Amino acid sequence: MGAEARIKELGLTLPAPPKPLGNYVPGVRVGNLLFLSGHGPIRIEGNPSARGKVGRDLSTEDAYKVARDVGLNLLGSARALLGSLDRVKRVVKVLGMVNAVESFGEQPKVINGFSDLMVEVFGENGRHARSAVGMGSLPAGIPVEIEMILEVSAPVAAKARKPARAARASSRKPKRRR
Repeated sequence: MGAEARIKELGLTLPAPPKPLGNYVPGVRVGNLLFLSGHGPIRIEGNPSARGKVGRDLSTEDAYKVARDVGLNLLGSARALLGSLDRVKRVVKVLGMVNAVESFGEQPKVINGFSDLMVEVFGENGRHARSAVGMGSLPAGIPVEIEMILEVSAPVAAKARKPARAARASSRKPKRRR
């Protein structure tokens, strides 16, 4: 089953990508890799759906849910850039950043909210290399920011056709010079 069918089966709704909050783009494709910029729980209006420090304002379980929400945002951006998530071959690498109090040490449990979603959507191809780190702060006070790298398939190439004029010209016999 493809990723798009799996998303439908799971009853997930992917948000439209939010506008970047700075001078950058949501993603860049290089060869068969798609590098997605860091995403947070930001909606189209630019307002975070969650704010605060994990370990003070949010529990590990609350932050797990936020990380899952960030995953939906990343999938929405990937779909917008690729046209379909069925073009994703695998999730390669993830960097999960958790805005947490200094003594907090459960960053991996928080980022599992994201990782679990990727496995639900892509199966074994959703398993990825990952770093989960704590931060003293994140933009707009968001509790979680995640970036990821995807391996993607090439777009289906249209059949190369000669322009009509060139095709006609090549089918004519050359004129004889006198």
